[in-house]
Amino acid sequence: MFASPLVTLLSIPSPAEGVWHLGPVPVRAYALCIIAGIVFAIWLGEKRWVARGGEPGEVSDLAIWAVPFGLVGGRLYHVITDWELYFGEGKNPVTALYVWRGGLGIWGAIALGALGVWIFARLRGIKLLPLLDALAPGVLVAQAMGRWGNWFNQELFGRPTDLPWGLEIDVAHRPSQYLDVATYHPAFLYECLWNLAAFALLVWLDRRFRLGHGRVLALYVMLYTAGRGWIENLRIDDVQMDDVLGLRLNVWTSIVLFVLAALFFVWSARRHPGREEVVRTRDPEPEPGDEAEAEGTDGSGGADERETAGPTA
Repeated sequence: MFASPLVTLLSIPSPAEGVWHLGPVPVRAYALCIIAGIVFAIWLGEKRWVARGGEPGEVSDLAIWAVPFGLVGGRLYHVITDWELYFGEGKNPVTALYVWRGGLGIWGAIALGALGVWIFARLRGIKLLPLLDALAPGVLVAQAMGRWGNWFNQELFGRPTDLPWGLEIDVAHRPSQYLDVATYHPAFLYECLWNLAAFALLVWLDRRFRLGHGRVLALYVMLYTAGRGWIENLRIDDVQMDDVLGLRLNVWTSIVLFVLAALFFVWSARRHPGREEVVRTRDPEPEPGDEAEAEGTDGSGGADERETAGPTA
């Protein structure tokens, strides 16, 4: 049996609570971490998209589609792959809607989030791949920030460890077989640091080689899944599909997506070297009022021309 490690001065404490109340309104740390990540991803995505030739404000508009789709997709993936937590004898299916308790599967979030991006791109006449290339690095940072919500919820930790940076977990949150163990691998922190390192590498590679045609997105998938695979193997939390041919489902998902992304990267580099010069399929539609303003200032008989015209000789 694993000997209970001692809590040291260097071990990482877990927050005593992750919910604060402003009167009757609960403020949840998990939600704040996710919102902060989304805000950063929108800000960085906007800067990168404009640099690629997009219009200012388009990524903010895109968030109206991508964020709700992503949240729904993330929750659906979690509920589908761990349905026994919510359905069956003694379970309350309504708790499947309690997103604030944790449980957002990144694969579902990416899949449905990408669907939201595709719908937006079609409506606005934007090419999908350069848009996804602009967004991908910011998503890595958003994921890193969101992982701190797991810290507040005392979830996403790994096997017991006596390393100095072991994460302290309260008895109420420990797996039943490790009730006498105090510290665990801080898997949430490992993934946060991995994502930040992957972000830095991805941005450098994009600037150095001017990646295009979906290759930034492919590298994002490869870098993230490479880290998620080994971090997932550290985890000991109960999941429904923890032994699929000897590996957890999320490990297999990481392997499959890494291979597919690598194949796409090679195909894209051979088929479409360089970066897109045009990022739209059609010109952006003018904002309301722009057309009328143009008619009055384009020299075609508008007020400005009549006022400045001199007397007839």
